[in-house]
Amino acid sequence: MQNFVMSMLWFWICYFAVTMIGVLHTVFNIYVLKMSPMDETGMGEGYEKTKPWHPLYNIILFSIFGWLYMRGLSVPTLKEALVTGGIWAGVCIIVDVIGWVIIKHPWSLSFKEFYINYQPWITLIYLVIFVGPVIGYLFV
Repeated sequence: MQNFVMSMLWFWICYFAVTMIGVLHTVFNIYVLKMSPMDETGMGEGYEKTKPWHPLYNIILFSIFGWLYMRGLSVPTLKEALVTGGIWAGVCIIVDVIGWVIIKHPWSLSFKEFYINYQPWITLIYLVIFVGPVIGYLFV
């Protein structure tokens, strides 16, 4: 049986962890590897070089956190994993548009930068977030 509170707890911990890994990877590229930072003309090499890694961070972490959630259910099912994946991907899409596009900050992106220029990575990320709980279920 779905436990929405626990599902959201595991989701938010994972979302924060994935975001921090991506930010730290970018900062590492800029300050340690001396890649160009984000500026008025674009995202900069420091960020651009992290893009292919984003789906990898997400598939690893969302599968682990999907497993943590699924093993906490009394009787985990494939249906529960699919529902959880759908909820997680849906919440992520809404939070991303608010946090990375609508709310302006030094690392915010335009709609085009986030949903067009960030292809295929953003689509792969949403797919692996959806699949994460299913992979977790397979290991329960």
